[in-house]
Amino acid sequence: MSQTALPRLADAILSSVPEHAEAAGTLCVGELPLPPAGASAADPVIVAASAGQSQLLSSAAQLLKFGTVGGLGLLWDVSTVYALQPLVGIKGAALVAFFVAATMNWMLNRLWTFRGRGSDTPLVRQWLGFLGANGFGFVLNRSTFFVLISFVPFCRMHLVTALAAGSLAGMCANFNLSRRLVFR
Repeated sequence: MSQTALPRLADAILSSVPEHAEAAGTLCVGELPLPPAGASAADPVIVAASAGQSQLLSSAAQLLKFGTVGGLGLLWDVSTVYALQPLVGIKGAALVAFFVAATMNWMLNRLWTFRGRGSDTPLVRQWLGFLGANGFGFVLNRSTFFVLISFVPFCRMHLVTALAAGSLAGMCANFNLSRRLVFR
């Protein structure tokens, strides 16, 4: 296969995001990109492979960005828990910290991970939708945290380990729900 038939990684990622398709040099018709340079419009295998590759790369790029934002969310989560624990106890601090981290994550995901998707939705409605859609992730996250600090002495002494485990437990659910329900 010629080098022109294989889209560059940046073009493949950007071509699947409609608002960036022209900037990437690949034109899209609906969800399917036009065939790469040198390919025949009648070659459905190349078109389908290009579309599938674009969607896969786009999802992978979004997941990587979502994970990066989640890592920052973990920092906000840990900082808030440690700051509030002396004032409201560990359980109260963990509950408040989740909403602080979730709010920061929503904002960064809106501005970076899912930029342009769902931007017509009013901010407060989208934020509430993000919190609601990530309710299952919240249950996974905080139940993991509470189980670990209740039964694992190391996690009780080092809260960051239980917070990180909880974040990982909820991340995949949060990504899929955010992508499908909030940032459409």
